[in-house]
Amino acid sequence: MIETNPLFLEDSYLSTAEGTVVAINDRGGILLDQTCFYATSGGQPGDIGFLERADGSRIEIAATVNGQSKAEIVHLPANGQPLALAGEKLVQHINWDRRYKLMRMHTACHLLTVVCPFPITGASVGEDESRIDFDMSEAVDKNAISEQLMALVSANHPIFTRWIDEAELEANPGLVKSKNVRPPRGTGRIRLVCIGDNAAIDSQPCGGTHVSETKEVGAIHIGKIEKKGRENRRFRIRFGDIPG
Repeated sequence: MIETNPLFLEDSYLSTAEGTVVAINDRGGILLDQTCFYATSGGQPGDIGFLERADGSRIEIAATVNGQSKAEIVHLPANGQPLALAGEKLVQHINWDRRYKLMRMHTACHLLTVVCPFPITGASVGEDESRIDFDMSEAVDKNAISEQLMALVSANHPIFTRWIDEAELEANPGLVKSKNVRPPRGTGRIRLVCIGDNAAIDSQPCGGTHVSETKEVGAIHIGKIEKKGRENRRFRIRFGDIPG
């Protein structure tokens, strides 16, 4: 098994990085020793972009996924792209505009879990719209939820990450908000995404990419709340002001 150093875990704003090809898999996927490309996980899509070769030519990357384990990150070239060579040194360039939208959206999803503190049954982060499914029965007003979200955004709370060991997570099970998915174990440590001074607003396990302060999220609102069962509500988060 090949392990890739995931640079995005320490710096979500890293849009370029150097890397050395350590393997090419049977699908032509490129594995590097380190990467700033996020691999699809936790409802957040993987990064796209390109790998720049020494001669200035590009290998366009259409998707980034995990390989045989979470530690293995595979960059999948678009159709018709040239093959990379083992040992080749490349410069990685993610599609920053897309990544930054996903960072803002993923952060908005965390804020929604603060406003709606119910168990999460599903989630998907998108560039223009995200959704979170909550295990909840009562109906709520989408505009009221939107106003509470924007209050958190406008307060400009800091966002940071910290690591805890698995024993600390076991001692604080309330950190896990997902009803069905548990944080990956086996590495000995868990990454927390924290919002607010001393994590006063929120703290939860997450391996995704986020902005560094809530104001960067920008204007967001709940576009729709759908009933997906007797005790399930689907919230759709969209960019932009609350419609008048």
